[in-house]
Amino acid sequence: MEFSRKYQGNSQVSNNSRETSMSFVPDALRNPTFFAADLGQHIPFREAMSALHQVVVSDMSFQPKDKSDYKAWLKAQEEVFLAEAMAKQGQIKAQLDELRQQMREVQHAESAVLSPFYTARSKYFQYLYKNDIDAWYVLDPVITVHPDSIFFECFSQDESSYGKLSCRYEVFDNVREHAYGTTNIDYSHELYQEFQKIRDYKRTEFVIDPSGFEVKTDLSDDFKEEKIDLPDSWVRGFLQVSSAMSLPFTTFNLHPMDMYNILLFLKRHKEKTGPRSLRFCLTPDQPIQVKFDPWGETLTCPRSVYTGNAAQEVRIWGRRRLFILERLLPIVKHFRVSLLGSGLPSFWGAEMEHMTFTLGLSGWSANDFSRMGNFDLMAPRGEVDSVTAERVFAALQTTWQESATSLALRLGLDELTVKSALGIYSQYGRVLYDMDKDVYRIRELSKDPLPMDKLRFSNEREAKADNFRKAGLVTVVAREAQQNGRQLVRGEVIDNAHTYQPEITLDADMRLVEAKCSCHFYIQNKLNQGPCEHMLAVRLIG
Repeated sequence: MEFSRKYQGNSQVSNNSRETSMSFVPDALRNPTFFAADLGQHIPFREAMSALHQVVVSDMSFQPKDKSDYKAWLKAQEEVFLAEAMAKQGQIKAQLDELRQQMREVQHAESAVLSPFYTARSKYFQYLYKNDIDAWYVLDPVITVHPDSIFFECFSQDESSYGKLSCRYEVFDNVREHAYGTTNIDYSHELYQEFQKIRDYKRTEFVIDPSGFEVKTDLSDDFKEEKIDLPDSWVRGFLQVSSAMSLPFTTFNLHPMDMYNILLFLKRHKEKTGPRSLRFCLTPDQPIQVKFDPWGETLTCPRSVYTGNAAQEVRIWGRRRLFILERLLPIVKHFRVSLLGSGLPSFWGAEMEHMTFTLGLSGWSANDFSRMGNFDLMAPRGEVDSVTAERVFAALQTTWQESATSLALRLGLDELTVKSALGIYSQYGRVLYDMDKDVYRIRELSKDPLPMDKLRFSNEREAKADNFRKAGLVTVVAREAQQNGRQLVRGEVIDNAHTYQPEITLDADMRLVEAKCSCHFYIQNKLNQGPCEHMLAVRLIG
């Protein structure tokens, strides 16, 4: 999927003894989006932006060991071994041993001297390999200017971690010119290094440069134009995050000191065998307990009390990604943890003064948002026609951000209809659900409409479910009302001359919260990789 971006120069940070000036260059091909103000909270903003950078460069995917050097050495040694075996004179062998010893000493001394150089060179080449001209998009966050806040969004390189930094206007002083909207900003590794120079005693100017939109024909050479071929999974991941955030979570607050103790335990212990999970043991009105696998150690969080109604245990994997939050510990008030379920995504909201950093983690590091989780199919769904959907979206455009309840009252519509309409636009990349404030926000992920024909199905299960529906192979057998507005739907799906009987449970907002099936996919994975094609088929007609 190809995206075009055009920047007038490069984003820059200039420093002197009295002030710091940060100028972000926006995408000139998008609608004008700009902002200019003085930074009021220097150190918290610096640390939050640094945490966002850690999300950008995070890559927890499996990296196989490079054995090419060992194999080359072994091949070279075969000739030496053969020569030694054929040697007939002990004196020659003794001389060879002496020379080899001398060579090893020389090589050891050389290695000690050149080791820092080789390490730096290796990191440099790895950086170039992973961040060539076609992959610079991973360092270009999406920034949105809204009437109440500015927020940055980014995705990790392995697409398993999502970061969002929301800065309310109280973070800034002397707010000057601004225009609402969404754009990409030119953001490089060097720019991150300059962020580290921000200090409290220096005035810091924060500018999303409006001059980037003053385009004149005779100055076209000043623009840096890029055509970036983004993988479909990167775009789909952003869309799936928006859907995942709208699902029902188990939520609780963690005190910064308790979070520090969790990270400290992980830092002091290195697992060599599985399982590598955290178990959150939640009992109403009791301190939260965290169990560390595979050691079986339990950490009690005395400052963090679970206020939910039911006792439960939730397991999450990919726990070392939580070190992204380490820099925020000195400035955070509390962490708002939202768990979707065992092996499912979790969201960690770091609440600071007038800022919120949200870290979204997929079920585990190798299970990224785009491929393994069909959260859009678990999100609220209801019957809504295109005219009503456009009406809801147009109403949201007038306020830029609003809750579904407020929109429903203002438009005289059912709240489920509003959520379903906004869910559609969320899948188009035009709306973002803000779980911190429980509002929907206008956020255009791209300047052009996304090719939904490419993004419609992220895997073959979705395509199969749609084919079952079109072929009339899906039947709803029964519907049963349950407590708390939930509804149990039993169905039958004919798949390759075999009849499966999936059951799905929808809550009052028509969100899929429980499901089961007799197929092999569900028996093997449960819901950790999303619903099976038979559940999806029943959901499509249910």
